Amino acid sequence: MIAATLVNLPFGTVYAFSVFLQPMEALLGVGRTEMAIVFSMASIFLTIGMLIGPALYRRFPPVPLLLVCGVLSASGLLICAAAQGIEQLLLGYGVLFGLGGGVAFIMMQQGLNQTITPMSGLANGYVVSLYPMGAMLGAPVFGWAIDAFGLRATLVGLAITVLTSCAIAAMLWHRAQVRMQDPGASAAESQARHWGLFASLFAVFFLAAAAGLMVMSQAAGILQAYGAKSLFALGGTTFITGAIAAARIGGGWLIDRFAVPRVACVAHLIALSGSCLLLTWPGPGMAVMSMTLIGCGYGFISGLTAGAIARYWHPNVFGRVAGQMYIAWCIAAISLPVLAGWLFDQTQGYDPAMRIAAGVNLLGALMALSLPATALAKVQVQVQIQSQPQPRA
Repeated sequence: MIAATLVNLPFGTVYAFSVFLQPMEALLGVGRTEMAIVFSMASIFLTIGMLIGPALYRRFPPVPLLLVCGVLSASGLLICAAAQGIEQLLLGYGVLFGLGGGVAFIMMQQGLNQTITPMSGLANGYVVSLYPMGAMLGAPVFGWAIDAFGLRATLVGLAITVLTSCAIAAMLWHRAQVRMQDPGASAAESQARHWGLFASLFAVFFLAAAAGLMVMSQAAGILQAYGAKSLFALGGTTFITGAIAAARIGGGWLIDRFAVPRVACVAHLIALSGSCLLLTWPGPGMAVMSMTLIGCGYGFISGLTAGAIARYWHPNVFGRVAGQMYIAWCIAAISLPVLAGWLFDQTQGYDPAMRIAAGVNLLGALMALSLPATALAKVQVQVQIQSQPQPRA
């Protein structure tokens, strides 16, 4: 758990990307749409890292693999710090930083689910909460460092932090001797797919992430668009990411006590209420409340999704299923956040994007009701019963 915390906090600063928007735009002469594409590129390669992570940790020892992730991501941040144009940002921040973070993230989740079985929802909720926690801590630090030392020096400092954290986590991982697979599990348990269940959970997660990532990637810009000053926008961004982190823990905790579909439906309705409030009463204060509600809805779904994977599938395949599930996160990151950036460039406002977010969350609330309330063991029993031949009359 300590290793997961050390690794995921600095990588979680990807969610504080909105703090870099105006400094990067001023330094390199790019627009909001281009910066949204950089964030989307990081999201794509973060997801690619999650997808290839299970194949890598089955073939290579996790300790050197974790060190390679740290070197890869730190190198990307150094390239970003020296960037003279959008191409270097896409390579450094988008490709290298995202790829290393994705592999490390899925390794941490797989290792956790091989060691912690009681209260798996809460444990998984905590791990996924570390990304917004990293943003919550990183946003004010970045804001101060950019003013004090400049944007390039701030990125160098982040690179050193990422590399150091991965090195310490690798040492802890080596001492704990964490197993990545349970050799005693049967092949049937480990290979069960449940594609219909996967599709339903995928859709619910995607719809929440589309609205939530719009908020997380452009929080400071959205607040400023609704009249917030720079200091208020920075404080509001920190508060929002902190609330999302708490909601991710809460989402995991809630499914240890309540049915998954009920929690997921309520989470989407919470996010829907945020969009409706801001469209009805626009202003800087309401923008903070609105984005907090949207972000919390996404946070609940994110923690819920990680816990639901642990509940519906065997721990041996957690990393594989989670990596495939995070494709929804990737698609979400290149959909509404990019569209919101483009709409802002066209209208200099976020009202159209908020209307789309409201529709997305309404659909998500309806889709959530299709999720089963039963755990994996019960699902398997139901499948076995249905597959048995029925006696003839």
